[in-house]
Amino acid sequence: MSIFGSLGGLFTSDMAIDLGTANTLVYVKGRGVILSEPSVVAYHVKDGVKKVLAVGEDAKLMLGRTPGSIEAIRPMREGVIADFDTAEEMIKHFIRKVHKRSTFSKPKIIVCVPHGATPVEKRAIRQSVLSAGARRAGLIAEPIAAAIGAGMPITDPTGNMVVDIGGGTTEVAVLSLGDIVYARSVRVGGDRMDEAIISYLRRQQNLLIGESTAERVKTSIGTARMPDDGRGQSMQIRGRDLLNGVPKEIEVSQAQVAEALAEPVQQICEAVMTALETTPPDLAADIVDRGVMLTGGGALLGDLDLALREQTGLAVSIADESLNCVALGTGKALEYEKQLAHAIDYDS
Repeated sequence: MSIFGSLGGLFTSDMAIDLGTANTLVYVKGRGVILSEPSVVAYHVKDGVKKVLAVGEDAKLMLGRTPGSIEAIRPMREGVIADFDTAEEMIKHFIRKVHKRSTFSKPKIIVCVPHGATPVEKRAIRQSVLSAGARRAGLIAEPIAAAIGAGMPITDPTGNMVVDIGGGTTEVAVLSLGDIVYARSVRVGGDRMDEAIISYLRRQQNLLIGESTAERVKTSIGTARMPDDGRGQSMQIRGRDLLNGVPKEIEVSQAQVAEALAEPVQQICEAVMTALETTPPDLAADIVDRGVMLTGGGALLGDLDLALREQTGLAVSIADESLNCVALGTGKALEYEKQLAHAIDYDS
C-alpha cells in the first residue's frame, strides 16, 4: 500500500491556476507551469444553444473575426469573472488538457485573486473552480503570489514592494512577514493600454483598428517614455479608414505609441506613489534599500521601469520570468502549503 501511496504523490493532480484577464496559466505540483493560454472561449450558437468550439489559443485567433453563428468571449474582466458559465467551461477545458487521463482523483486547486476583489467576486471564482471539478479550492492574493514567484524574501521582517501589472489590473503591494501591509488594486493593465492605442489612432489618424492589432503594436514598439530622438522605431499597421470606410495601411512610430500610453502609464505611477506615501516609515526605509519589483506581462512594456524610476527616485527592477511570476508563486504556495497556510484562504 505504501508503494501506491508514494506513487499517488508522484502523480499528484493538485494544481495552481493564475486565472488572468489576458492569459490563464496552470502549474501542476512537482511539474511547474505546463500550460499558458489566452483566456478566451469561442462558442457556436445554433437555435439559442451554445456549444464550445475552441478554448485558449485557437479561440483567440477568432476574436474580432467571427461570423454571426460564432461568438468569442473573454470570461475574465479586470482580474475577476465577468461570465460565470464561460469561465467554468474554460477552467474545465484547461484541467482536462493538463491531465490527459480521466482516472485522476479530483485535484486540489489554488487560484490567485486580485487584492481588491470583493467577497462576491471571490465566491464566483471559488464556485467556478469547484464546479469545474476541484476537490478543494483555495484563494491566494495576487501580490503575495507575484512576490513569491519573483523570489522576494517576503517572510523576512523587512519591507518588499511588488507591482504586478496584469491584463486587467495593476496590484501595488508592500509585504512584510509573509503578508500584505498595504495593497492597492487599480483597474489599469494591458487591456487599458490596448484601448488607449485604439482610441488614440481613431482620434489622431482616423483609423479604426482591432484589439489584436493594438496588442501587436504594444508588444512590438510599445514604450512608456518618449524616445530620445522624438520618433523611435516604427511599424506598419492596417485598419479601416473612418473617413471613407476603406481598409488602409499607415505607419505608427514609438513616439505616437508613447503619447497614446501616457495616461495608463501615469495611473500606474500614481498608484505606486500613493503606496509609498501610505507605507509605514520603517518599511519605506527598507524599500529605499531594496527598490521596487515589477511583475506581470505589463512589466515588459518598454522603458516602464525607467518611467517609474524617474517618478519615484527608487531602483526599479523587472522580475526574471515576469509573465509567469504569479503562476510560479501560486504553485510555490501549493508546494509549501504549511509555511504559507496564512496566505491561502480555503473557506468563505
